Amino acid sequence: MRPAAAGAAALGLAALCLAAVDSAGAAAPAAAPPAAPLRIGIIGAGHIGGTLARLWVAAGHEVLVSSRHPDELKALAASLGPRARAGTPRDAAVFGEVVLVSVPYGALPQVGRDLKAELAGKIVLDTCNPYPSRDGEMAVAARKLSTGVADPQFLPGVRLVRAFNAINSGDLASQAHRAGEPIAIPLAGDDAQALAVAERLVRDAGFAPVVVGPLSRAREFDVGTPVYTRLMTAPELRRALALK
Repeated sequence: MRPAAAGAAALGLAALCLAAVDSAGAAAPAAAPPAAPLRIGIIGAGHIGGTLARLWVAAGHEVLVSSRHPDELKALAASLGPRARAGTPRDAAVFGEVVLVSVPYGALPQVGRDLKAELAGKIVLDTCNPYPSRDGEMAVAARKLSTGVADPQFLPGVRLVRAFNAINSGDLASQAHRAGEPIAIPLAGDDAQALAVAERLVRDAGFAPVVVGPLSRAREFDVGTPVYTRLMTAPELRRALALK
């Protein structure tokens, strides 16, 4: 082959190789960018709220833990590092793109009244469970209605998701990111975007989210149901609740 012809052939082969690379690159979908960290306000930093604060900070989120006595939470916030701070419930409601409410059930109506403006339109994860021995007659009424029906009356105007109410605090701490198939956390909500955010935060905490359905189906994992506080994988929970 003459030098000129050889050069042309080489150029042609290079062009074919580049075309093949371009074609392969076009066929492969681009990796989705990682989701940005969230700001999470936590109202009630007890065993559930405090544990989730630790797990979410470890996943890269920012948290503001709160109580009526924020000075008592400074040590907790300091132990979590620079992505955590302490404040009042109002501070948490203002700070959070997402707000976790984890207080005794009897306090839920007061939270809704005091922070109605600050919580309006926000995604709120509600872990609270009614216990008549602790919370009185309002808990009896809430159990009859189911939390998915009762709680929106106490927290009006929010994008509510029932979450992390069906697991003991000790199991929440010990089973997060366990080896093998993760433990399932049931969720119920009427807002698709709020549910998607809740699913992400369940995964970030080291568990498997299972969307049971709208808020009206939260009764299926309320206190006293067969799945309440039982440690099950996602397939086991779906079978127990007859989910597809």
